[in-house]
Amino acid sequence: MKYGIVAFPSKELQEIADGYRKRYDPHYALISPHMTIKGVFNANDEEIEEVVKAIKEVTIKHAPFELNIAKVGTFAPITNAIYFKATPSEELSSLHKSLNFDFFGEEPPYAFVPHVTIAQKLTSGEHDDIIGQLKMIGVDHTETIETLHLVKQLEDGSWAEFKTLHLEGNK
Repeated sequence: MKYGIVAFPSKELQEIADGYRKRYDPHYALISPHMTIKGVFNANDEEIEEVVKAIKEVTIKHAPFELNIAKVGTFAPITNAIYFKATPSEELSSLHKSLNFDFFGEEPPYAFVPHVTIAQKLTSGEHDDIIGQLKMIGVDHTETIETLHLVKQLEDGSWAEFKTLHLEGNK
């Protein structure tokens, strides 16, 4: 089975993101707006129990963190994806490192860019039209993330919450 670890932002930010995702993200119906902390990895039924225990050990050591979304970004020209860029923080980077290095699954093949995707799989023309508009509109949102979610891919390709874990550090 395929799993991932994500942080779901508040309903307020999800509604803003979904306003764009409905039109520009073919994955809109597969998962709610989220920030990926650990990308897709495989685990069987026995292994996933070990994964949950390991995530719990990480969440005990890490405190809730501030998610600050202050601009619109793009991964172009690598891919025509557009996202709400989260301001990097030591807390978020440390959490990402704890869940990606010396942990289950492969280490990520790319640098961690904390974000919430709002558009992807666009043609170059669509991307160029949309990115300019979105950068002019901008975004400014801050909230505290207190939980992580282990998500599991279902047979239809959608993702469902498998386990929710609270960030408990520094309490």
